[in-house]
Amino acid sequence: MNIHLYVWIITAVVLVGVLAFDIFIIGRRPHEPSMKEAGIAVAIYVGLAVIFGIGVTIFAGPRYGGEFFAGWLTEYSLSMDNLFIFIIIMGSLKVPRHLQQFALLVGIVLALIFRGIFIAVGAVAIDRFAAVFYLFGLFLIYTAIKLAVDYSKHEEETGDNAMVRFARRHLPFVDEYHGTKLTAKIDGKRVLTSMALVIIALGSADILFALDSIPAIYGLTQEPFLVFTANVFALMGLRQLYFLIGGLLKRLVYLSLGLSVILAFIGVKLFLHAMHESGQYAGTPVVGPAMQWAYDTVKTLPNEGEIPIWLSLTVIIGVLLITTVASLIRSRWNVEHGLEPDAHGREETAAARDPEEVRAAHEREAGTGSENDTDRPLHNPHDLR
Repeated sequence: MNIHLYVWIITAVVLVGVLAFDIFIIGRRPHEPSMKEAGIAVAIYVGLAVIFGIGVTIFAGPRYGGEFFAGWLTEYSLSMDNLFIFIIIMGSLKVPRHLQQFALLVGIVLALIFRGIFIAVGAVAIDRFAAVFYLFGLFLIYTAIKLAVDYSKHEEETGDNAMVRFARRHLPFVDEYHGTKLTAKIDGKRVLTSMALVIIALGSADILFALDSIPAIYGLTQEPFLVFTANVFALMGLRQLYFLIGGLLKRLVYLSLGLSVILAFIGVKLFLHAMHESGQYAGTPVVGPAMQWAYDTVKTLPNEGEIPIWLSLTVIIGVLLITTVASLIRSRWNVEHGLEPDAHGREETAAARDPEEVRAAHEREAGTGSENDTDRPLHNPHDLR
């Protein structure tokens, strides 16, 4: 895919312009977006991604159009999973609702910066070291297994990672918010506010997210232009999506499992691609007996082991559809049997919940609950009281 410099420049200018509009116009004042505002923004960003993908298909061919859509869907799904961590960070650090939009905006800008760095590093590594595909594939398979194991063990995230703990221990903080300010003067001394701690937490989480997402999309396309644009479009509108379906995300109880299947598939795809690429060294001392056997085996597969993009796109869409439908069915069953999903979407038993919440739930179902009970949510990660 030969992308001229002027195409890169035009694309970058347009995307930066859209982000600047979101930052300086839409997000100029801290507030909680209404459902209408968030819905319109998400629809616009998704529509822009679809239009861009159609444009890639028309001007570059269906192969690259398919690679963009596969990469965008994968990155968008991973970004939705990342919203779970954002929800937990916001809840654990008690971010006021009207300040969450600002925090998310900064977190998404940091994500774009970190992913841009990883994209550039990945492109250079792929160009110089073909063996990097083995590392990417191994990392994705490890991540897929970890997602599945963490789900089965109901492992909980706290949002209090090593960087946050280090900041708490070694930097002067005041445990209160001063609007969107990162610092404040207390008793004549300049200290960091709670908002600064939120930014540190979101930024460190963004780095971990980039470690997952960049190898995943390089398993679908090796075109830096498509990798960059798919990541940008996947992050656009994530802030509004947080407010639009933040409460519904915990109903996607099988999202982590679906993502583990997708990441494992891409990891295997990367291994097959790496074996296919190693064919250029066949018959040379670079390739040992084991690698030679693997290469000879891959050559016997259809298309010499290269998984076509149409198959990748089919698998990704199929897994996401199955995951969504199964999650909604399971969520309905949970509601019917008095179970509530936790912040990750996994269900917790009634016995694990607060007895007062269980009592209030039964009273509401029977129509005997008090007005206050009726207004009180059972288990909401956005409840920052």
